[in-house]
Amino acid sequence: MKNVHEEIISKYYGCGSPFPEALDGTTILDLGCGTGRDVYVVAQLVGPKGKAIGLDMTPEQLEVANWHLDWHSEKFGYSNVKFKQGFIENLLEAGIEDNSIDIVISNCVLNLSPNKPEVFKEIFRVLKPGGELYFSDVYSDKLIPQEFRDDKTLWGECISGALFYHEFEELVHEIGFSQIRWISSTPIDLSDNPELCSKIDNIKFASITTWLFKIRN
Repeated sequence: MKNVHEEIISKYYGCGSPFPEALDGTTILDLGCGTGRDVYVVAQLVGPKGKAIGLDMTPEQLEVANWHLDWHSEKFGYSNVKFKQGFIENLLEAGIEDNSIDIVISNCVLNLSPNKPEVFKEIFRVLKPGGELYFSDVYSDKLIPQEFRDDKTLWGECISGALFYHEFEELVHEIGFSQIRWISSTPIDLSDNPELCSKIDNIKFASITTWLFKIRN
């Protein structure tokens, strides 16, 4: 992290550390990369023989990420980072081909998608056989009521779109992922925000890092 430009870090948002081990030489795709903090971290972990790709829908975020490409290349001693603009529900449109990625990571972004089945289908498509999905995100212990999903404040706080544990498990197994591993979990304390607490109806939330696999055929 100390080798990542301070502007990248100051303008980045996330809820975990989606960095699996044994990354040397792999191709990694970061979904919803923002200013690219995690991309520049994994770029060092995959090394000069690997690739780090960041995808985000927001031009302003990618402008910051791309502005510091040369700075990081000089810092690392090699260039292995690329940023793409696009939607996490349609990775093909962004040029991400079938079976082309070793590991997909994401940091508190998948909950924001209004079409999570398409997101996980696209992730499964682009992963190589034996590939991994390793991501941190917000989960809930109950199904989020529709009235909460329509609340823009709750969406902005990464609450309305939180992944409901059981719904998530059913979805990813149906798509073809297996061996879900719950790596770490940190409860999200909303007690300092009375407005949010008054809306969530006793639903508990947590930031969880999850590891899934696309088993080889």
